[in-house]
Amino acid sequence: MAYKVAFISLGCAKNLVNTEQMMALCQKAGHIVTGEASGADVAVLNTCGFIESAQSEAIDNIIELGELKKAGTLKKLLVAGCLSQRYPEEIPKELPEVDGLLGTGSYTEVVSAVEQLMAGENPEYFGDIHRTYEDGERLVTTPPYTAYLKIAEGCSNGCAFCIIPKLRGKYRSRSLAALLDEAKQLAASGVKELIVIAQDITRYGLDLEEPTSLAQLVRELCKLDFHWIRLHYLYPEAITDELIGVIASEPKVLHYLDIPIQHCNDGILARMRRRNTKSELISLFQKLRDAMPDVVLRTSLICGLPGEGEAEFEELCQFLREQKLQRVGVFQFSPEAGTLAAAMEDQVDPDTAARRVELLVDLQSRIMDAYHEERLGSVMEVLCEGFDRNEGCYVGRTYADSVDIDGRVLFTAAGLVPAGEFVQVRITGVSDGDLTGEIEE
Repeated sequence: MAYKVAFISLGCAKNLVNTEQMMALCQKAGHIVTGEASGADVAVLNTCGFIESAQSEAIDNIIELGELKKAGTLKKLLVAGCLSQRYPEEIPKELPEVDGLLGTGSYTEVVSAVEQLMAGENPEYFGDIHRTYEDGERLVTTPPYTAYLKIAEGCSNGCAFCIIPKLRGKYRSRSLAALLDEAKQLAASGVKELIVIAQDITRYGLDLEEPTSLAQLVRELCKLDFHWIRLHYLYPEAITDELIGVIASEPKVLHYLDIPIQHCNDGILARMRRRNTKSELISLFQKLRDAMPDVVLRTSLICGLPGEGEAEFEELCQFLREQKLQRVGVFQFSPEAGTLAAAMEDQVDPDTAARRVELLVDLQSRIMDAYHEERLGSVMEVLCEGFDRNEGCYVGRTYADSVDIDGRVLFTAAGLVPAGEFVQVRITGVSDGDLTGEIEE
């Protein structure tokens, strides 16, 4: 019997890929796949459990879906992903809305779980998180011109603040052949922007029986019919000269590098179990800028790690002022149970950490404003993402703007500009963090 199965994906793009794989499995089994929970037989909620805010979002979604069950417009709720993996015993006790659980090692069991739910059972699948299957078909849900390519699962870096290795397992690269097959399919379907993702893409291939590298993978991807290739997330200590050379020389690879550094103070970095120092970070950024003068550097920072005093925080502020990184995400430290950092002494008062986040965000906004001001008068390539009726103009992104993370370009054009088309836009202004401009005819 065919059931209507609704999928909701929370958290990161890596999670979205797993959701797309589950959707493909259900469709292949003959079930009807939808994005609307109301009217569905089963809702599959793929959750994030990384930090407290992500857990809260997942719980809020569970409660909302529970209301649909009470109203009779949804029959069953299956919770998948990191929250299930993290709280397999707590969820059934505290969230009675949930009918079944699917851990991060069991995405491929989604069809069995759905069918068991509809048979009146309460399935719980928790397979080996170190041996998940990552090569299946996907129902790509992103716009037809953009898609993610997830090249590895898990992480073995062991950062003190991070729970991900316990939720997703050790680092496992997908084979080069499987990735190229999937990339060829995406290119053939019309994808123009390929976003290469993993928890750490710089470790790609080192764990395979026939070791390869990210540099080799990128070279092969550049042979395919993509216009843009974007790279997310590169750990600083594993960025090789070979990789820099490939990024700098291959025209399809965007000079936009997402390099999470988390902090700059050597003591805090050591506490985080990061493998680099402040001087090494400065040297790396300089090397990247020497190789690619137009490079846009994105990073993430954590405020309030245990042991971070005012001196360490001020050092971080000064680092930002000097380095002028164009894109920065700032997060408040979340003491996650099961991590080394949660058990450390010298915990920072949450209100103090929150204040530091605000100060950093304010500082970074000024740095970003200065970067945008430098763009005025220039002509930039923009990927059009359609016409925004609320804005009354077209919207798109430059190489400096990744999907759902960075800003947009709002631009006018005399004629029709289809979504997915690359156009040249003269930048004429800045509006609430977005660039404005007009198409160069």
